[in-house]
Amino acid sequence: MAYKSATALQEKVNRLMSRTAGKPVLKPNKPLVLKGEVANRKMRRGEATCITEMSLLMACWKKTEFNNTVCSSEITTFYKCVEKAQIEARSKTAQQSSQGGRLVPKQANTLLKRFPSIKNEY
Repeated sequence: MAYKSATALQEKVNRLMSRTAGKPVLKPNKPLVLKGEVANRKMRRGEATCITEMSLLMACWKKTEFNNTVCSSEITTFYKCVEKAQIEARSKTAQQSSQGGRLVPKQANTLLKRFPSIKNEY
């Protein structure tokens, strides 16, 4: 199935680049081949969670001169928020890995080295 779609795409590219209908529709300035590697960029981190709970906890500590017993309710709400955020992050990463998601640049480079582009056809 993937081979059929690849040949159909190749036929479409050849048709768009052909000179039978006058001048070509597509005029690539670079060869239509994947490079051997991708840029080694860092993945973006997610946004910070539980900031309001943390700020309430720190304000309570500041008021009570860092006494944990007085601020126990703020501590428990902060830890509950952290647990909830960790569970959401785990489910999000599991969902992304099951859907395919994006590859880390290092993984993409190893795949491109394992399966290089065929350059003699172009």
